[in-house]
Amino acid sequence: MAEEDERGPGAAHRMVSVMEGLLEKLDALNYEELLDKHNMKKVCRHYFVSNSHLSSNPGEQFYMFTIIAAWLINVAGRPFTEPREHDEPNATVSNILAELRAFGVKVDFPPSKLKTGSGEHVCLVLDRLADEALKRRNFSFKRPDYPSETPEEESMLEDDAEVTLSTAEEEILEEDEDEEEIAMDLESLKLRNFHNEPELSSKPEEILEATVDAAEWNLEVERVIPHLKVTIRNDNKDWRVHLEQMHQYQDKIDSLFKESKSYMDKLQEDIGKTQEKVSSREKYINNQLELPVQEYRSAQAKLSEAKERYQQASGGVTERSRVLAEISEELDKVKQEMEEKGSSMSDAAPVVKINQSLTKLKQEIVQIDLRIGVVEHTLLQAKLKEKSNMTRDMHATNIPEPTAGPFA
Repeated sequence: MAEEDERGPGAAHRMVSVMEGLLEKLDALNYEELLDKHNMKKVCRHYFVSNSHLSSNPGEQFYMFTIIAAWLINVAGRPFTEPREHDEPNATVSNILAELRAFGVKVDFPPSKLKTGSGEHVCLVLDRLADEALKRRNFSFKRPDYPSETPEEESMLEDDAEVTLSTAEEEILEEDEDEEEIAMDLESLKLRNFHNEPELSSKPEEILEATVDAAEWNLEVERVIPHLKVTIRNDNKDWRVHLEQMHQYQDKIDSLFKESKSYMDKLQEDIGKTQEKVSSREKYINNQLELPVQEYRSAQAKLSEAKERYQQASGGVTERSRVLAEISEELDKVKQEMEEKGSSMSDAAPVVKINQSLTKLKQEIVQIDLRIGVVEHTLLQAKLKEKSNMTRDMHATNIPEPTAGPFA
């Protein structure tokens, strides 16, 4: 616990950044072929991160870790047998760490850190193996080449400045025209007054009095005043404007800094006191729990040794049970053969069948003998008949021919 606290609060987020970099390297190596081969889903960016807020399956994560690690080792140029689900976890982890040491990576953590299938050490192991695989394929990430940004704002300001100048010129021209119109109105007003008062000489003898209505004069003045004002707009490209803005921002920063400095000093003091309290409390807890931690470690070591002995014994029992099953199968075959031979020796059914067959053969022999006798008798009669025919033919040839009669 003390080791994790010494690393700082940002250690928990380091796994996230390492995992995101690992995913980019796996995408560059096209690890989707491996996932398609094993019919697996694509790994998310928090898959191997150990967090209590994330749902995880340690067995599935450990199998995924071993599959990806074996694939990366093979891609890096070293032959490595792909692990299976029923393989021994300790042996698989030891083989992976041995290959990692062969690449020149220093391993300063126990193999049990990788059996959980997630955590910082799992991410670091996969990340280093991915680096070796990328070196093997002569792949390297380059720095991003940012395009040169066009100063659009400056061009827009220049356009605005041009528009402002042009509009200013137009406004000046309009003001000149208005002034000319006003001057013409004044001249016409003078002429009108002169015609209305022809009796006045060039040098008036008494004080002049205005004959124009004051309200109309005020309205005319209000109408003319906006046209007489000349407003010069500030150019945003002027360095004096920027300098003034910088001074304003500097004054604002100074005022804000004075206000926030007191709060920051107070916050720093509170944080320092809290850190001192936390460190003292940690030392006290470590001193109190030193003996139970040692006992826990010794018990954990004994448990791991007992598990190893149990696994070795279970492996021997499995092998002996397999041999027993083979012997039992052979014994069943021998018993079946003995039963078949005994039943065939004690059974009289074949003898009965043989006697029946002999009786049937004797009957068939008698019938054949009768048929042979019939055939011999028929043959003898045919021979006698043939002999009698031959004798008759012989006597017929020796008979004298009759003499010719009167009718011959």
